[in-house]
Order: sequence, then structure tokens, then C-alpha cells
Amino acid sequence: MSDQPVTDGVSGESDQDRELRETLGTALGTAQEHLQQNGGFFPFGVTLSEDGELRIVMIAPGEPDENGDVDAGQMLSDIQDLLRQGRDEFRAIAVVSDVSLPDHGSDGIHGAAEHRNGDVLAAIIPYSPTAEGFAFSAMEPDTHEPSIWVD
Repeated sequence: MSDQPVTDGVSGESDQDRELRETLGTALGTAQEHLQQNGGFFPFGVTLSEDGELRIVMIAPGEPDENGDVDAGQMLSDIQDLLRQGRDEFRAIAVVSDVSLPDHGSDGIHGAAEHRNGDVLAAIIPYSPTAEGFAFSAMEPDTHEPSIWVD
């Protein structure tokens, strides 16, 4: 088996790039759906298995603090730990979280996908509440350091 990327011959996109894009797209789309349906979401992951199946990985939130807030940062860390433990079973993963975007004056969905071969793809989708739910701005590329396939 070669370490060289395989292209589909049509777009020139490698299998690895396509897997990253599909995993990240699924995670960001799922986060948008949760936001529209529930008004928010906790951090979660999406995995791409060896057989090409995408699965959502969620964990239960911890106990709320005295103000009723859940530690989403701890949840994000716990999800990353869980994904690192099972990483040998995945081709790619994506992790999404709800973030504050001070430069945009809004909140946003941050997603980062990692491939087991080392590439990373990350993006944010700014959003703001409206009378009908939420308005999403255009997806923007973002930076991200690998957190799953690291030792």
C-alpha cells in the first residue's frame, strides 16, 4: 500500500482530502441542525470508519455549576480523549463546538477534522439569533493543530 494520495481523476481531490471534507461537512451540518432544533449544542465528534461509515460521538454533560452552566470545555477535552483512545479504528474524525467570535460580534460553530495521515481541515460558521431561529454566515477557513493523532 502506497502513502501517496489517490485522486479520483475528475476533480484532482485526493481520497484523504475528500474524507476530511465529508467528515467536517457532516459535523458542521449536524451542529447547524442541533442549533436550529434545540437552540444550542454541546461539543461532539464525528468519526469516519474504515468502511466509510460516519458516526456521531457524544458524551453526557457533567453536572451543572451553581449557575446552571455545563463545562463545555471539559466536554470537548473528554471527547478528544475518547477519540484518541479509539483512533486506530478511524480514517478521519471531526470535532465541533460552539464558540464565541468577538471579531464577528457573534457566536459560531467551530469544526476541525483530522485525518490519520496527518492533514487537518478546520472552519467556522458564524451565526446569530433571529426571530425564526438562527442566521448562518458563510463558512470561513480556520486554523487548528492536530489533537487526535498526536503522541
